[in-house]
Amino acid sequence: MSDQVERAPAHCVMVLGTTSGAGKSWVATALCRWYARQGLKVAPFKAQNMSNNARVVAGGEIGSAQYFQALAARTRPDVRMNPLLLKPERDTHSQVVLLGQVNAELTALPWRGRSERVWPQIAQALDALRAENDVVVIEGAGSPAEINLMASDIVNLRVARHAQARCLLVTDIDRGGAFAHLYGTWALMPEPDRALLAGFVLNRFRGDASLLAPAPEQLQALTGVPTVATLPMWWQHGLPEEDGVFDDRSTASGDVNRTIAVIAYPRISNLDEFQPLKNVPGVRLRWARSPADVDGADWIILPGSKHTSGDLAWLRAQGLDRAVAAHAARGGAVLGICGGLQMLGEALIDPHGIDGNAPGLGLLPLVTVFAPDKTVRDRTATFGAVDGAWAPLAGLQVGGYEIHHGQTAAHAAMAAAGDVARPVMPEGLAWQNGQGNVLGLYLHGLFEDPAVLQALFGAAAPTLDAVFDGLADFIDRHFLPGTLHALTH
Repeated sequence: MSDQVERAPAHCVMVLGTTSGAGKSWVATALCRWYARQGLKVAPFKAQNMSNNARVVAGGEIGSAQYFQALAARTRPDVRMNPLLLKPERDTHSQVVLLGQVNAELTALPWRGRSERVWPQIAQALDALRAENDVVVIEGAGSPAEINLMASDIVNLRVARHAQARCLLVTDIDRGGAFAHLYGTWALMPEPDRALLAGFVLNRFRGDASLLAPAPEQLQALTGVPTVATLPMWWQHGLPEEDGVFDDRSTASGDVNRTIAVIAYPRISNLDEFQPLKNVPGVRLRWARSPADVDGADWIILPGSKHTSGDLAWLRAQGLDRAVAAHAARGGAVLGICGGLQMLGEALIDPHGIDGNAPGLGLLPLVTVFAPDKTVRDRTATFGAVDGAWAPLAGLQVGGYEIHHGQTAAHAAMAAAGDVARPVMPEGLAWQNGQGNVLGLYLHGLFEDPAVLQALFGAAAPTLDAVFDGLADFIDRHFLPGTLHALTH
């Protein structure tokens, strides 16, 4: 008899939050590693994720948070771990990815009409993971108490009921009003669902935890739910933020010898790939939303974008196009990744209505044409000869991933006139300008390669495995003894 047949359905531990940004993702990641270190077979799950940070896995793409949670669980990332991914392209429109693949039919549907269509696939994915594992760590989305969304909920309480999950409710006490958030969420949950709440978690607490008394005891008297952890504020845990904005408090401390400005346009994607730079000694990473934010920067990075033409228009409206051009004209280093590479070219051409037409920044003599089919794949490639700030990359084999609709090539007329972007990777993966200070590449994940960090900075960032162990140690210290074991028994 197979292991799958003999295995009892996995215990499910679910992390809910009183708000978005309460800390669900990192707590779920910590739980994945903690349970894996107990010798259990663990998988993460989030029914629906809205994020432009995605990773390539077997079968397509999933949200970055579930990708990292799978690594923390010491298992292979799988499209079933995030069956529905919504990638916002505009304020009122998202691309829908179902089980790893773009689904045009679901993308065209009003969002309220999707839930019943996709619930069978979500339930099937969760059931399959439960059949193959000892523990499934489930992450909710937003808050489970959004009463305007409960009728079409497919990510919070419906999942909790289906899995009969033991739920933790996390709140960000640094925002203020934490006990009201916890009580209000509990009060708005349907009474049968309250029975699934196993504990409250106070996250990002500063100061002496004894000063919280008697509030946790009073809250338990009102709700019957104990406060099982008070997690201190911890800025430098090293886990990539799913969608959050970093600041100096989350960047490695010490003397700064290089400042890197990352343009933070509205539809920025895959920002998590810059986490290793935050951990490199001597590097200061700065979000840039105005020309003043790039003043004094050694490097400017144009990251990925889920709506390249729209973000390019925003960049121009802020005057950042002129700031980037001036930086490049002075010989400053400019790096464009994926959508950023497309922006550095001469033009965006969109014959199929994928993204939009637009003139580029003109820093590389390239043209991008958007294709209906999406390129989603892992890649390994070797840099050829590279000049300027990027010269240490010459000859390095690096690994990463591609997620893009655009196909980029040399501008034919400019090439005929002798203005040619020099390919520095095979198969159209990367180009450099003649001066050597502007580099564009399609490969995401460059700074996650230890050889790249060593070549460019002479330093190493903590490994992801060390980060995951640090998260597990942290919750082991701050949860009440026995709590984490009890959630799976």
